[in-house]
Amino acid sequence: MLKCDLHVHTNYSRDGESSVEACLKRAEERGLDAIAITDHDTTEGALYAIKCETPVLVIPGIEISTADGHLIALGITEKIPADLDFAESVKRAHAAGALCIIPHPYHKWRHGAALKVKTAIAMVDAVESFNSRYITGAANRKAARKAAQSGKPCVAGSDAHNARYVGYGVTLIDAPPEVPAILEAIRDGRCSIHGRMTPLRTYTRQSMRGAKRRISRRIHR
Repeated sequence: MLKCDLHVHTNYSRDGESSVEACLKRAEERGLDAIAITDHDTTEGALYAIKCETPVLVIPGIEISTADGHLIALGITEKIPADLDFAESVKRAHAAGALCIIPHPYHKWRHGAALKVKTAIAMVDAVESFNSRYITGAANRKAARKAAQSGKPCVAGSDAHNARYVGYGVTLIDAPPEVPAILEAIRDGRCSIHGRMTPLRTYTRQSMRGAKRRISRRIHR
């Protein structure tokens, strides 16, 4: 079984705090076999990570800011445009060969797409039912329940925005250490999840920074 963190941000994300190298080093220290680099609306971090010398397998990906909430596409290195509706984003990602995951689907303050698009879970290949950045576990439990009702595999991700928290969400995957095999195993449901929560003080600090950035952007438009 491979230990994989399927939701990691680097400083290629606008709110990422750590370098690609720091994230890969932390993954190695935590004994992870693979991590997915899923920076916001860019694959540049993933492309850079693939070139780094590391024993950790890099799964290229992107977290897309759709018009309805966030979507993770794994296994691609091309950028999917932001601000398209959720269904169109899934369609384009699938056409590019991606595995589509809906992250934090029921989190009101973090772009949970299932809150706006009632059929969102039906459209994707897997559901992130453990995200380490939830303040409470209620939204994680709801995601797991809805995934089961829809017959969708569950995955976990740290959603780390700092290398310190890489590995806080782990998906155990029954596959050889190859990206296509890992994605196929997820589609088949040959995976299980576990993890621990990001400390509340860290989540709060990062959220406040994000709010300040959004306010600053509005002021300078």
